[in-house]
Amino acid sequence: AVVSTQSTGGGVGRHAQAKAFNTSGSLGAWPKKSATIVLDLLKNAESNAEVKGLEVDSLVVEYIQVNRAPQMRRRTYRAHGRINPFMCSPCHIEMILTETESIVAKEDEDAPKKKSKKKEARARARLGAE
Repeated sequence: AVVSTQSTGGGVGRHAQAKAFNTSGSLGAWPKKSATIVLDLLKNAESNAEVKGLEVDSLVVEYIQVNRAPQMRRRTYRAHGRINPFMCSPCHIEMILTETESIVAKEDEDAPKKKSKKKEARARARLGAE
């Protein structure tokens, strides 16, 4: 699935699938590298849960947060003896998984649905008119 991007930086193109997210200019991307990193973190968390004796099938991602990390500086050498910065932008990913106790049962569909005050007033008016 396409991931909408809000930054105006270069490298992100316009895609028709990004129109669904109402981003400016229909900017969107398919971040394969980021997705594989998050999947690897999830696999690592799963193996950690197995070692700790938790039920792996009942794990749920309760909290996830990505923060910027300090940029790493390197140099790239250019023509005519110039040097430009070659910056790396790493991040810190924080993920908390919890074990759910049971699956919540679905509510009966036969239960009466809530009506708005406006609809209830209309129903009362119809009954009074008849």
